[in-house]
This record gives sequence, C-alpha cells and structure tokens, in this order.
Amino acid sequence: MKIRLLAVPLALAMVAAPLSAQAAGDDDGARGAEPSASQEEGLALSIEPPARPRSIFAGDWIALGAGFVYANSYSGSDESRVIPVPVVAGNYKGIGVRPRAAGLSFNFLETMRGDVTFSAGPIFRFRSDRAGTIKDDVVAAAGKLETAIEVGGQAGVTFNGVFTGYDRVSAGIDVLFDVAGAHRGTIIDPGISYSTPLGPGTIVALSAGAQYVDGDFADYYYSVTPAQSAASGLPEFDADSGWHKAGATLAMGFDLNENFRDGGLIFGGALGYRRMLGDAAATPFTSLRGDADQLTAIFGVAYVF
Repeated sequence: MKIRLLAVPLALAMVAAPLSAQAAGDDDGARGAEPSASQEEGLALSIEPPARPRSIFAGDWIALGAGFVYANSYSGSDESRVIPVPVVAGNYKGIGVRPRAAGLSFNFLETMRGDVTFSAGPIFRFRSDRAGTIKDDVVAAAGKLETAIEVGGQAGVTFNGVFTGYDRVSAGIDVLFDVAGAHRGTIIDPGISYSTPLGPGTIVALSAGAQYVDGDFADYYYSVTPAQSAASGLPEFDADSGWHKAGATLAMGFDLNENFRDGGLIFGGALGYRRMLGDAAATPFTSLRGDADQLTAIFGVAYVF
C-alpha cells in the first residue's frame, strides 16, 4: 500500500503502475495520509510529505502533469514498451482523487488527521493485457483479448510518525470486479508501504504487494484453450485461481524549490519489480513465450496549485 505524495503520481496508469503522488498538510501541523493498495500494478505508488502550517495542501488543490512508464507489454511478456500517461490528482471538499493503474481512486476520508488515519472509497481502472498490438507472433496467433473495465473499492490504514515523527506506514487493500464482460473475474490487491521525508523537498517510499485473482480472471488471461493451441502451437493449459504476481517498488519525489508545502513543480520516479506466480508463471504465455520477472521504470512531472 502506498501513501500518496503529490509530486508525481508514481503509480502511473498502465498495466503495471500509475504515476501517483500527494503532498498533504493542514494548518495545525497534523499529519494525515490516504493509503492505497499496491496496484499492479502497480505500482501504484505514492508518497506524502509531512504537513506544515500554511501548506497549499491544507485545502483544495490539484496537480496536473505528465509522465511515462517503461514496462512489459502485458503481464508475463518478455517485451517492453514506453507508455506516456497524464498525471491528475487532487483534493476537493474533503474528497481525495488519486491515480491508479490505468484508473483513479477516491478517498472519502481525506480530511482525517491523527496518529492513525483511514482511507475508503471507490476505484476504477482499465485492463488492456493483450488487447492491443502483440509483438510476439505466437502469442498474437492465440488471439487478442477484450479490454476489461474494473470497478470496486479500496480501504486502508496509515500509522503516522512511527519511527521519526514524520514517516508513515500504510497498509490496505483494493478489491476490483470486471463489469465489461471481459474476464468477468475478481482481483484482490493487498499491499503495504513505508515512506519518509529526507528533507523539506525530498521524499522516498518503499512499497510491496501481491495480487490474488479468481478462476475467471486466471482462465481468461492464462489458460490456453484447444482453439488457441491449434492456432498458435502452444500447449493447452488450464489456469486456476491463486496469487498471480507479487513485487516491490522504490519511489522518490523531489520539489523543484525544495519545499513541498508551497506547491509548484514536482518531479518523481520509481523502479519496480514484479514476479509472476502460480499459473500466471506456469502458463505457456509466460513460461514459453515470456518472462516471469517483470521490471518497471517510471518518471513524471506535475505542477501543484
């Protein structure tokens, strides 16, 4: 799970992560956080610098920007691509909006303050694994998949000032369901993160998480049907529910004038590693034509006002 810093959404909207970030603060100096589950894909990831008096983040704010992510073409692929993404995050009337992997999350408990804070709200995302151009001719012969539209909810808890008075430990979970009739399955995405400022304009976060998928999801993305086997030459494979990936992400955020609380231009970057697990690693799409080791690099810039 990740606390959101607003510098650069380091949980970039993609099949692996979305650029996300949040810097928050309130006039009395209390510290709060809006945790989120690891996203695939996540990545997502995010951080939030300590609150300071008269911070721009004490009230309504918005961050707009752009970034890119370098990641595998789809889960289990051994080929990579660079994806440009927009950066949108903010807080309006106590409702937090943050980027998620190819989607957005909303936190209805954004205004909570104290040593322990909570987050809860709806989320949605798009999943386009093997729905676009597939470079591998064998995998392409098995046929393209439909884009899934996943909706659900997130909940989390953040412990503020655990070791230094300004650091945070967050844990949470996302639960998503496909409503577009693609995989028709369910994804459960728990995660944990630790973030701490290294100075008034620098912050670092380490997050880890895993994803559990049901049989419908696993069958859609990882099974090889008799028809797909005949078309591609891959052996038939029957995938079942289970943990399909786990990993960690290290992210950093930087304020251009070394002061997060006044907004302005913020940069961020992240490096992530995911390991395909269970049938997601055993499927011929990964074991014969792909790679169970998945690497991600993210960079972005946003202006906060």
